[in-house]
Amino acid sequence: MWAAGTIESRKSWRTTAGADPMSDSTVDSIQAGQSQEPETNLAWQKTELARHPQRPHPMDFIDQLFTDQSEIHGDRGFGDDPAMYCAMASFHGQQVMVINNLKGHTTKEKARRNFGLPNPEGYRKALRCMKIAEKFGRPIFTFIDLLGANPGLGAEERGQGEAIARNLLQMSTLKVPTIATIIGEGGSGGALALAVADRVLMMENAVYSVISPEGCASIMWRDASKRALAAAALKITAKDTLALACVDDIVPEPDGGAQNDPERAFAALDEKLSWHLTELQAMPLEEMLAKRYAKFRNMAQFFTQ
Repeated sequence: MWAAGTIESRKSWRTTAGADPMSDSTVDSIQAGQSQEPETNLAWQKTELARHPQRPHPMDFIDQLFTDQSEIHGDRGFGDDPAMYCAMASFHGQQVMVINNLKGHTTKEKARRNFGLPNPEGYRKALRCMKIAEKFGRPIFTFIDLLGANPGLGAEERGQGEAIARNLLQMSTLKVPTIATIIGEGGSGGALALAVADRVLMMENAVYSVISPEGCASIMWRDASKRALAAAALKITAKDTLALACVDDIVPEPDGGAQNDPERAFAALDEKLSWHLTELQAMPLEEMLAKRYAKFRNMAQFFTQ
């Protein structure tokens, strides 16, 4: 068996257990970079940029790109989640639905919004609004910047896993164009519950992963300080996820990150969203649904060959 925590045992496990997604060359490259400092690790640099305190939040992009917003509250089951924003809005004169998690800027606001970690009622509210958009034929835009879904006891008692799973299922069959954008961090199922979309875009300095680098390092090496090594191994950057076909396009950012020139970042995303929406609306419905299904069905197929 693989004794977690050593590269050598990883190679040994691969030899005895057969094919494995992490090749010897990948293991060697990770091992070679084990002494690499976080400051010189590109994946970790991207992670820090994605977490930059001055980086524009999803709501900042929405306020710049969408007009005539009319917020929708509540999941009609438990309550309203202040960490999730849903609204009907206008995008270049077209009626759409926008959905995103809210992190807050001040300490007080961050606490009220649970630091951007949605509860089950937040995901259920998002799904309710997606079904409203489907009913009225409105394209759906989601914007994501979260570490993950709320892992608290109350959230688990109210069915966090079920709420996420239901979103995955229902988003895969929505009969309207859907575009998701990873603005900063796209963490685990909490992000994926808003990202089963026809087009998934990533800001150039965003990250998208199943677990945080610190969490991965704590599990793999039992040492959270190896976060930079974990970030590189996870393939979480926009370039890596595009190469793995987990996202469809990368939105360029100003030099040094979106926080250095927010207006240019807003304009770049506006151009990308307009282009992808136009392409999706020109596509027959059945073709759009088939391509959406095929995209997610074929993800990670190289792990099972």
